[in-house]
Amino acid sequence: MMRHPRVWMGLLLWLAMGSAQAEWGVNIAPGATEVSRSVFDLHMTIFWICVVIGVLVFGAMFWSMLVHRRAAGQKPAHFHESTTVEILWTVVPLVILVLMAIPATKTLIDIYDSSESELDVQVTGYQWKWHYKYLGQDVEFFSNLTTPAEQINNQAAKGPHYLLEVDEPLVVPVGSKVRFLITSADVIHSWWVPALAVKKDAIPGFVNESWTRIDEPGIYRGQCTELCGKDHGFMPVVVEAKSKEDFAAWLAERQQAAAAEKELTSKQWTLEELMARGEKAYATSCAACHQASGEGLPPMFPALKGSAIATGPADGHIGIVVNGKPGTAMAAFGKQLSEVDLAAIITYERNAWGNKVGDMVTPQDIVAFKQAQE
Repeated sequence: MMRHPRVWMGLLLWLAMGSAQAEWGVNIAPGATEVSRSVFDLHMTIFWICVVIGVLVFGAMFWSMLVHRRAAGQKPAHFHESTTVEILWTVVPLVILVLMAIPATKTLIDIYDSSESELDVQVTGYQWKWHYKYLGQDVEFFSNLTTPAEQINNQAAKGPHYLLEVDEPLVVPVGSKVRFLITSADVIHSWWVPALAVKKDAIPGFVNESWTRIDEPGIYRGQCTELCGKDHGFMPVVVEAKSKEDFAAWLAERQQAAAAEKELTSKQWTLEELMARGEKAYATSCAACHQASGEGLPPMFPALKGSAIATGPADGHIGIVVNGKPGTAMAAFGKQLSEVDLAAIITYERNAWGNKVGDMVTPQDIVAFKQAQE
């Protein structure tokens, strides 16, 4: 016993710390939809088939090694090219595969059947956020990460939904078939919500389909699962399922807000109003790259503080925000943000961090700029 003190010390340490081990699991969850539960049942069916195969194969192998070992005086059998063995190891796996294919095919047919949907939502991936558009409902919005920077930089305790919280979740009704039309505006993303058994790539120029029907109200979280750039880990998906009555009320409220937003385009804004709105919109859409201080992350994300763009002619500033800059990480925000938010952000950038250009870009200026490009 004393010859192996390290072994015994390790064993005692493991026993002592056993109660302090964190809980962990190795299985998938049943999920919140009929399809997700079908996927779970299929997974468990295939798993137990594999367990039975493993027990039989390794059991036969170890039994043969033990009973027919040379030390027991056994004489090896001599046979070659046995027709019976050839047939058995061809037919038996074929039968097993067919039995596995039957439930798998049924589940796959259900997963890909997105017909007869009651609500269609276009999901578009951007670096690094999601855009949701309720087709035929005149409602669309971006969903951005809201985990505080202090948590990300380890300056504050991490919350229960660290990197899985957004300002605008995708809201859907329970008990309704919702079809997702998934695409991308820049690079390949992947929209994934485990509890819904939905995982589909968002590819520029292509539209992939998926669907769900959630049984119970609740919040279901996921992530982008395609390496899509430096902020890939900051692109969560949050789906909130509401009762049909609550969803109808929410949709009506968003439709009214969308109508009100359109009216703001013709409003006469003051510099103070645009600066206040621009500061908030900049923090949501621009600060991840150019930093809240406007100092950027050169050379990939240049500083806006004192830059030639932010302090130069307004048309040039509008152009680069609306159209982006090809060959760089600067995305085109012309279709991502409303005319009001575009004007507010540009006004804020021209008058923040000591730039103090003193001018003001209005929503009407953005509208005129876009019309001139048509």
